[in-house]
Amino acid sequence: MKNTLLSPHSLPGPEDIHRKVLQNGITVLTRSNYSSASVVISGYVAAGSQLDPLDKLGLAFYTALGLMRGTKRADFQTIYDRLESAGASLGFGASVHNTSFGGRALAEDLPLLLSTLSDSLRYPTFPKPHMERLKAQLLTGLAIRAQDTGDMAALEFDRLLFPGHPYGRPEDGYVETISVIDRNDIVKFHDTYYSPTNMVIVVVGAVEAQQVFDLVESNLGDWQPHSTPPITELTVVQPPVETIRREVIIPGKSQSDIVLGTLGPKRGAPEYLAASLGNSILGQFGMMGRIGDSVREKAGLAYYASTSLNAWIENGSWEVSAGVNPENVEKAINLIKNELRRFTSEPVTMEELEDNQSNYIGRMPLSLESNNGVANSILNLERFSLGLDYLQRYPDMIRNITPQDILQAAQKYIDPDRLIIVSAGSNHSSTSST
Repeated sequence: MKNTLLSPHSLPGPEDIHRKVLQNGITVLTRSNYSSASVVISGYVAAGSQLDPLDKLGLAFYTALGLMRGTKRADFQTIYDRLESAGASLGFGASVHNTSFGGRALAEDLPLLLSTLSDSLRYPTFPKPHMERLKAQLLTGLAIRAQDTGDMAALEFDRLLFPGHPYGRPEDGYVETISVIDRNDIVKFHDTYYSPTNMVIVVVGAVEAQQVFDLVESNLGDWQPHSTPPITELTVVQPPVETIRREVIIPGKSQSDIVLGTLGPKRGAPEYLAASLGNSILGQFGMMGRIGDSVREKAGLAYYASTSLNAWIENGSWEVSAGVNPENVEKAINLIKNELRRFTSEPVTMEELEDNQSNYIGRMPLSLESNNGVANSILNLERFSLGLDYLQRYPDMIRNITPQDILQAAQKYIDPDRLIIVSAGSNHSSTSST
């Protein structure tokens, strides 16, 4: 199991990740890399969809996408002409907890990237014509989503697994909630929640740490925090007490999509890595693990079948997804449940474990070959309070996981008799529909 090609000191760590907190609360992390002439920025501000009013879900998402439609210092066309002329890019998005940003440029154009970021975060004007066009695009996307069996199964699964919780609501909202959002709502949301407090920015590339700190300070250091409404602490979600089965009817579909699962560990849980390794064995590695082998390869019931472990700050989900012929929905569900029973009743084999440990350890350096990969990894270290030495400790943590660790994690979270099971597609049974 020892990988002699991987030295802990070759991985990003406390020796070469530099961290500084500015007086206004912005946390800056940076790592130099002179193997290319480029630079990447990544980060977030604490203005996510958990702050959306229930009747205006999608407000944080809509606001984030409107940040670069025009500012007090530059109109839409000027912003994009400047970036394009430098071969640079910058974009925004929103998740439950944060509004995120990411961009790239040549190292010599980092000042342009940071000034554009600062301008967009602090001085957006949300021009009405641009925001109306953006709303039309969002509504079109939601209409397309409503006809996508995979998206609709996932949407209903989240709603049932996280009832009344921000994790159970779509960040991009619904047609009826996006439709009623106007420019005043967006301006108010921005003015209320956008602040340097709890902002994080990561810069990776052909730049010195002090240069990064100076540039961020000069562009964002005078952004003064203001009092924002306290963010309500997220409620603790309880696992299902019984199996809940739903069918979302979308007429005329030749494929049904299944999402089946339950709660999973949050990212900071001590058993997260054991669960992640177990998830790979269950439905990721090779031809999508045990689930893929059973449902797709051997039984021939699915077009695809795999698992995912989604770990967030406060909670997570452990899911199985499959696309099947509508006539095979119940057969596929039963096979998946059988695999879950096996997974929670007996340890994985040493061969399965060692294959997946080697895969995890071997692919990590590949994920860090690009500036973007390093920046996103460093951002996660900060977001989940993992420690700057986490990447260096990671190989040994993976090597130390045992079959019993995986079994205990599986048994802690997965009960095959208490699952959320959703299928979306044409009606194939008498199952109650939504």
